[in-house]
Amino acid sequence: MLLAYIDEIGEPGAFIAPDHPKFNTSPAFGYAGFVIPEQHARVFGARFTALKRQLFTTEIGEDDPALFERKGARIFHVATPETYPHQIRVFNDLVKMLRSMGGALFYYADEKPLGTPKQTQLDVEGREAAAMRETLNRLARHADRAGAENLLVMIDQINETTRIERLHHMYGHIFGRASEHPEMKLIVEPPMHVDSKLSANIQFADWIAACLTRAIDYQLIKASRYQWITDDALLGELYGGFTHESKLHLWNRQINDLHHSQIRYRKRVVHPEPDGHLLGHAWDTDKFRQVKAAAERAAERNR
Repeated sequence: MLLAYIDEIGEPGAFIAPDHPKFNTSPAFGYAGFVIPEQHARVFGARFTALKRQLFTTEIGEDDPALFERKGARIFHVATPETYPHQIRVFNDLVKMLRSMGGALFYYADEKPLGTPKQTQLDVEGREAAAMRETLNRLARHADRAGAENLLVMIDQINETTRIERLHHMYGHIFGRASEHPEMKLIVEPPMHVDSKLSANIQFADWIAACLTRAIDYQLIKASRYQWITDDALLGELYGGFTHESKLHLWNRQINDLHHSQIRYRKRVVHPEPDGHLLGHAWDTDKFRQVKAAAERAAERNR
């Protein structure tokens, strides 16, 4: 059996620009984490806990290190390479260990259309459900390609009302899709919700999701401050460490989506570097997308 631990990339709300006063959090939403053969999950979780204890000895103090949690957003911030390089080294070493155990990193995310909730007709629940459906589809394909007999998916705990609503939809998706896509039958249950404070592997999935959130920021935001995510001297173990099915789905662009290790490429296809001076290049591509989106919405209203 393969075990998959996942957490959210970004958040599902609207996005306009990183400097927008309200809609500035993340340009994409989805899920990321890792898969690991069941026989290695406990050993990996124990190693994560031991390294976490070494990294955060002062913060843990006399508390139970198994219950101490450091969120990935605090691990992967702009100044981490300068202020806490040892945290990045530990993360890279954990990825190396995961790969040595036959595990792999995974991500799936959808780039958001630019605009306010009203302008983009945002349905937060629909966005979450669509990303989860595609995540399960791709994890099932990976499990099938890896020759796994079953797949169990786990995610960080949410409130009970939301969990029940999601459970109903995911059951329907898994069983409804299985007739034409038999790999879906490998999924034992819809994603199980586990309190991250009680699961070292869910905590590591959160670190991975934070890393991918920053990588996506670099790929989609022209003025991103997270270029360091692409530095192999810091995170070389990530290269080639993603499942074949990992993907960033781009929104309404005339270029291909990003797959597996492309998410860490220094050379960005969304914001290519010009050779010489290109006519109109001074006009920011993000601004162009905002104007284009506004024009499309206006055209829709006038129909």
